[in-house]
Amino acid sequence: MYEPIRTKSVHTPADHADDFPRRSREEELDIQLAGHLAALLAVTDELGLGVAGDRIAEQVARLRGAPPARHTGRTDTPALTLHRRAHALAGRVLVVAASRADTAVAILAAERMDAHTAAIAAAAPTASPRLAGAL
Repeated sequence: MYEPIRTKSVHTPADHADDFPRRSREEELDIQLAGHLAALLAVTDELGLGVAGDRIAEQVARLRGAPPARHTGRTDTPALTLHRRAHALAGRVLVVAASRADTAVAILAAERMDAHTAAIAAAAPTASPRLAGAL
């Protein structure tokens, strides 16, 4: 009645499925967290926040096993924009750190979010404190 399927299905595993490197969920979260922290470090360095940058760099080095490259040059980007960007990045760090159960990084991210929220409020007291990602 029906003719059997003679070709391999796309849903069957490849012949050499073990040839591909596999990473655990924890390793993937480590990579993601280190990336978000490195981005936050770049913005923090651009703002000239040395102590905060050093604390972030310590966490990046712990996750990557090597010290991160530091941002030395400054751009003409307004401080308010940089604080908003840093706040959004710290929020991403907080989410990944919470899913990874990394308390030290989660506390650091929450502190950075608070610091950038205060800087945004101080820089634009008359404007609404619209943060990056907020509606």
